[in-house]
Amino acid sequence: MHTSSTAIYAELIDQTVTFVKDSLQTAESGHDWWHTERVWKNARLLLRTEEADQLVVELAALLHDIADSKFHNGDEEIGPQTARNFLQSIGAEENVIFHVEQIIRNMSYKSGLGNIAFTSREMEIVQDADRLDAIGAIGIARTFTYGGFKNRILYDPSIEPKPSQSKEEYKNSTAPTINHFYEKLLLLKDKMNTPAARRIAAQRHEFMMCYLKQFFAEWQGEK
Repeated sequence: MHTSSTAIYAELIDQTVTFVKDSLQTAESGHDWWHTERVWKNARLLLRTEEADQLVVELAALLHDIADSKFHNGDEEIGPQTARNFLQSIGAEENVIFHVEQIIRNMSYKSGLGNIAFTSREMEIVQDADRLDAIGAIGIARTFTYGGFKNRILYDPSIEPKPSQSKEEYKNSTAPTINHFYEKLLLLKDKMNTPAARRIAAQRHEFMMCYLKQFFAEWQGEK
């Protein structure tokens, strides 16, 4: 990268970081700036071993939850549109804007339950980065934070998890928080796109399995 290109790159990233921090100041803590920063860090980690457009990856990681549909009455276009409007305002190139917009529109877990309309190596990296933050110790914390935010019960033995759901079933679910492990979190290990993410996910998956074993033992009064 030439010096001028490096400066432009850095300016785009810096402006995006500032915008996202300001926009997510009052966000639910599982989808706030700190979540975004972790996904951004994960994406940069994966870029060490993956060939991809780094600017697109970083911008998409930073903007992926700028307006999550589940906090906007299910509107799946508000996120991509917000990202587009912002990137246009800071002078990003149209091909970059379009790519970032498509990643945000298609990378979510629920999007993968429907017809997949777009994919790219850049999307696979950002998707992995986001999914890594959904599992392991932080994934467990985020799951219960969101369950509390939605006032869901922890667990009800009479309500069976549904690991095979349609997009609409997943979006409309009000199941207990523990069910979410079986309906999404424990499925993510085998859905990672990159070798590095698969290695990290394997360890985090085992941690969740240990947690669930302890949870059910305590639930049954065995420990």
